[in-house]
Amino acid sequence: MFKKILIANRGEIALRVMRTCREMGIGTVAVYSDADTRALHVLEADEAVHIGPAEPSQSYLDIDRIMASVTQTGAEAVHPGYGFLAENAAFAERCAKEGVVFIGPPANVIRDLGDKITARQIMQKDGVPLIPGMTEAAGDPAAWAAHADQIGYPVLIKAAAGGGGKGMRIVTDPAELAESCAAAAREAEAAFGSGTIYMEKFLAKSRHVEIQILADSQGHAIHLFERECSIQRRHQKIIEETPSPALNTELRAAMGQAAVAAAKASGYVNAGTVEFILDPDGNFYFLEVNTRLQVEHPITEMITGVDLVRHQIEVAAGSPLALAQEDLSIRGHAIECRIYAEDPEQNFMPSPGRITFLQEPTGPGVRNDCGVYSGVEVPVEYDPILSKLVVHAENRDLAIRRMLRALEAYAVLGVKIPIGFLLDVLASRPFAEGDTFTDFIETHFPAWAPDSAKLDLAAIAYAADTMAPRIRIGTADTAAAVHPGPWQTLANWRL
Repeated sequence: MFKKILIANRGEIALRVMRTCREMGIGTVAVYSDADTRALHVLEADEAVHIGPAEPSQSYLDIDRIMASVTQTGAEAVHPGYGFLAENAAFAERCAKEGVVFIGPPANVIRDLGDKITARQIMQKDGVPLIPGMTEAAGDPAAWAAHADQIGYPVLIKAAAGGGGKGMRIVTDPAELAESCAAAAREAEAAFGSGTIYMEKFLAKSRHVEIQILADSQGHAIHLFERECSIQRRHQKIIEETPSPALNTELRAAMGQAAVAAAKASGYVNAGTVEFILDPDGNFYFLEVNTRLQVEHPITEMITGVDLVRHQIEVAAGSPLALAQEDLSIRGHAIECRIYAEDPEQNFMPSPGRITFLQEPTGPGVRNDCGVYSGVEVPVEYDPILSKLVVHAENRDLAIRRMLRALEAYAVLGVKIPIGFLLDVLASRPFAEGDTFTDFIETHFPAWAPDSAKLDLAAIAYAADTMAPRIRIGTADTAAAVHPGPWQTLANWRL
């Protein structure tokens, strides 16, 4: 087993990996930019190495700087987390060349599955169901029009090299096809360095259901059931749950088998996610493979009791999988909400700044993978995710209620967070009934605005707390500020 692992990432995912490493007795190395000098992942790591300016291309995306940090600290392996270099085949190759273990799939697998057209070709050969669409790139309007006519409108234009909604367009009118394809290609070129696009049939009222997989280098692969990720905004997931309310035992088994087939077809090793589209008739189609740990992995951990990061590390060290498919079962229901620093009053734009106050929810069945603390700065240069709030309960109804309570107890001041929006989505009747699909937000919350009364109450509560007298306890050398709030300092006074 490794003695030391460098985590080539930041924030809550770096902390998540560190906590498993600590349980396994493995030393951890954090890397940080100028913007992250006081970041929590830096404070919690055993060692920390400065890697450059705040600009990602000069720090977290700079392979030379990351590898220099590996050499400097003597780390034997690198965990890339998600984002940044996690799905970068060149980085995985560089690690292998320098004798450092990359905790993820082999470079050739990352490269093959990272190109959506190549991935579709691999799956087609092994009989994994595909959405009708292109399996070859096409670069001229006549070819695009021919493909669109063949599969039928509406069609979905997608970037072959990317994800996250960039380079994606839904086209319903043939007259808009050429311009939509050109615009998608430009956006893809800017975002991923490749303007290659392809086309699929757009399936209305579909669900986004993904299957967690684990595979070792000895050829064994298993799945750890599904995650429903249909609640999305601008093609970005914001609420995930497991098990999916749409799957029965037979469909779950069929999708799990298809995911394992996809893993074996591509030569997959380590943890990954096979994503599918599920149509209203119960037909599922391969979408893509994410060759890394997913943001929503904690809900799978909650319902299976499996530490995915531990298995990632063990597989990377050459061990065979310690799990068989028959060892796994679904226990209860779990939901995750992504907590971003973003302003719901400004179309959910990022809301960087200093966190002046943070109160995390706690209680039975509540887990908050958080990467910030009161007083830290949320940088403008990076994805604004603050934490992954997860709840687990005996069934879906109880899990929804538990999440509502947890969200109501979550307080962040100094930056904006869309707690009110998440509360409204989770409390809605369609969500309660499990009637979720990928354009759920556009259908049910097309012009959502925050409830100003709730915001006023939050401000009053915070003001009452901050204006309460501060007391100090301990000796002069060890005194600590205690901030008990008005209920402790104002005797019997109540609102």
